[in-house]
Amino acid sequence: MPPIRKLFAITACCAAALSLVACAAGNGAGAPDVSTPAPTAASASVSASDGPAYGPELQGFDYPHPVHVFSFTSQGQTLHMAYMDVQPQQPNGRTAVLLHGKNFCAATWGDTITRLAAAGYRVIAPDQIGFCKSSKPAAYQFSFQQLARNTHALLASLGIGRATIIGHSTGGMLAVRYGLMYPRETEQLVLVNPIGLEDWKAKGVPSLSVDDWYARELKTSADGIRRYEQSTYYAGTWNARYEPWVQMLAGMYRGAGRAQVAWDSALLYDMIYTQPVVYEFGQLQMPTLLLIGQKDTTAIGKDAAAPGVRAQLGHYPELGRAAAKAIPHATLVEFPDAGHAPQMQDPEAFHAALLKGLAALPH
Repeated sequence: MPPIRKLFAITACCAAALSLVACAAGNGAGAPDVSTPAPTAASASVSASDGPAYGPELQGFDYPHPVHVFSFTSQGQTLHMAYMDVQPQQPNGRTAVLLHGKNFCAATWGDTITRLAAAGYRVIAPDQIGFCKSSKPAAYQFSFQQLARNTHALLASLGIGRATIIGHSTGGMLAVRYGLMYPRETEQLVLVNPIGLEDWKAKGVPSLSVDDWYARELKTSADGIRRYEQSTYYAGTWNARYEPWVQMLAGMYRGAGRAQVAWDSALLYDMIYTQPVVYEFGQLQMPTLLLIGQKDTTAIGKDAAAPGVRAQLGHYPELGRAAAKAIPHATLVEFPDAGHAPQMQDPEAFHAALLKGLAALPH
């Protein structure tokens, strides 16, 4: 049996045993405290097993625009990146690249794609390797450098030389790395509640092995995702329009590819924890727009930290202002009532600020 298939076979066999010891604590992106109240509105009746089941590459979940595939060779494997390429009716000559977060997909940028295309931007929205509709290799050296190279290769294949790079959450960490690696090709950075504004490891969050992350990911359920997103992404609020994104994630864990999805997710969490970008903010030379929801409390692995450490993590008002000071050409816009996903929670205010910030780019 080839090594990659063998690993997936072993992974699948382990899944059942690991799930026996997994409690329903929620999502591995920093599982919610047990005291976090569950939503009481549209989705309270949805149990961990209810809802659609999607394939390991999100087969069965529709995207808002046609999905294209970029095939390439990386680390001895043929992989494919799914992406949307949306052309404006009245082009302004600029391209915006949207980089999703850890618990998000290119599809979650749907509203932003519409607003940007209407303003004249060509919009490229990929799913990174390991995520959503893209390949999920069993053996891959995940790094932000590698994901940046993959994204750069995609853009080169489309004939795009320079672009504005917009990253949300984990996509913000990737956007920073992309800007550091490809400064001439990055005309502007936009960081939407990026994680990585602090070094969790240095602040005392304990290390979790890939095996630990994998066991945690096997706990994933719609209820756990919903509780975590309510408390962190939406500042304690809930709206029925958020539910499709809960089911998007939970559906991959209901399907036959559950172990495969959980394994790649574990590898990606290890990447996020071990590869901080905060120390390199001063090297960013392009104009950078920071769009920060002030009620965000995201910190990877926070729930595994001691209470005293946990209390010092994820203070986005302070983190956003510190980042604005560290990045040479930064503009900070704060959303007082928004959490981790202001583009979803307050789309009107968010997109007004985004379009204004993009238009301010010197010509």
